[in-house]
Amino acid sequence: MKHKLIIYSLGIALVGRASAQEPGKLAPLPDKLPASVEASVPGPVEGTRITETYVRMVARNAYFWAWPLINIYNKRQTFSQLPEAGRLGGAMPAAPLNRLEMLTDYILPEERAVACPNQDVVYGTAVIGLDVSPVVIQVPDFGTRFWVYQIANVRTDSFGDLGKMYDSKPGFYLLVGPGWKGDVPQGITKVFRSSTNSGFVVPRVFQDDNAEDKKAVQAVINQIDMYPLAEFDGKMKSRDWSKTPSLPVPGGGGKAETRWVFPEKFAEQLALVLDDAPAMPGEEAFYAQMRFVLAAAQKDPALTQAINDEAAKTDKDTVAPLLQFRNWGIPLPNHWTTASNGAAFGTDYFTRTAIGKSNILVNKPNETKYFYQDLDSAGARLNGQSKYTVTFTKDAMPPVKGFWSLTMYNAEHFFEPNPIKRYSVGTKNKDLKTAVDGSLTIYVQASEPTDAVQRANWLPSPKGEDFSLYVRTYWPEEAITSGKWSPPAVVRVQ
Repeated sequence: MKHKLIIYSLGIALVGRASAQEPGKLAPLPDKLPASVEASVPGPVEGTRITETYVRMVARNAYFWAWPLINIYNKRQTFSQLPEAGRLGGAMPAAPLNRLEMLTDYILPEERAVACPNQDVVYGTAVIGLDVSPVVIQVPDFGTRFWVYQIANVRTDSFGDLGKMYDSKPGFYLLVGPGWKGDVPQGITKVFRSSTNSGFVVPRVFQDDNAEDKKAVQAVINQIDMYPLAEFDGKMKSRDWSKTPSLPVPGGGGKAETRWVFPEKFAEQLALVLDDAPAMPGEEAFYAQMRFVLAAAQKDPALTQAINDEAAKTDKDTVAPLLQFRNWGIPLPNHWTTASNGAAFGTDYFTRTAIGKSNILVNKPNETKYFYQDLDSAGARLNGQSKYTVTFTKDAMPPVKGFWSLTMYNAEHFFEPNPIKRYSVGTKNKDLKTAVDGSLTIYVQASEPTDAVQRANWLPSPKGEDFSLYVRTYWPEEAITSGKWSPPAVVRVQ
């Protein structure tokens, strides 16, 4: 009877709306059904026998959806086992759960834990487990120096705004989980609440590429820290990050990114991230289907194997191609692509997984706008056998309030060692040479230029191998965020 009344009342509402429309035409359906109707919609019935083909269909969608979440969750599991804060392989900052580690200079080219690192900032890294404890993160006085802290949940969506573009003040900021109901201590500047328990924090502090600034940045870096709420005493803690040890690299290293997502464990780990990340509005039915399939698989090993088998196929056929920038994103002139919803993906699962695979943990667009390039102006794949130029005219330099850079990545989206140890050029480089008309040309090639100006503006490419270019614009101005500005063409030198 209850269902009949709900349907009847909904029908009255629709008829009422239709009467206000042109005769003979139906009124548009509402974007969202009344809560009473949503609550009455039944889900899968527990214990129902289901087919393997259905399980495989759900598993494919679930794996693609869950890929970034499992990536972050497994970083949490790995970092939780660390004995102390330090640097993976001497390159990547890493710390136990709810602790932070800072570098003291640009990240080294040996880093393989996260694709597409940059050499414009001094990085920090922290994995958070807010079900274990809320955490306090310190913000020192950065003065005029650019800085931003990325604070992301397990979905890789940002949940805290801290940085120069927000005019954030020095002080102590508290990160809490979805279920936390404790008292906020005196001395806390602001509280940021996450919708998930697991997440990632990445401080980024700009540094000029010269000895003077590398020395000057140390005092402020040493006051960046994060720790459990129980250790908060209202006093700014200071640490000498240069004294932290080198730690073993998980997975043993290699040319490609460290493997964080394991299709062979998908059936086991999917339930963990579903528990960590409650369904967002509109995801309830999908969550119900995933849990329904997992429940069936718990009773049938053949279905568990089918889930993991389908995960492996999806990883190879659907996720792996997203490493290539040309396969996704918003197309721009001259074959560049971009995204407009980084760290604010919501239900844009495609872009979230594409960025997760190719360059996980991006900032929000108002913090940093990214531009990606695999192709030259003629549409051919960028390769170190050729020489290229990228020319920014005087009136089309990247319009930013922070800084900009053009970074070179090899086919795996990491730095390729080169004789001058230069992996990016931009604001940090004070010795770049402009032409008489004010334009700036970057020379992208494997061999060292003989011309002095070209040598000053040289961005070395991998010899004989495919590569990608990547423009970062930190604290972009309106011309960038509105889409009016995009990078110039990458022109092959004939």
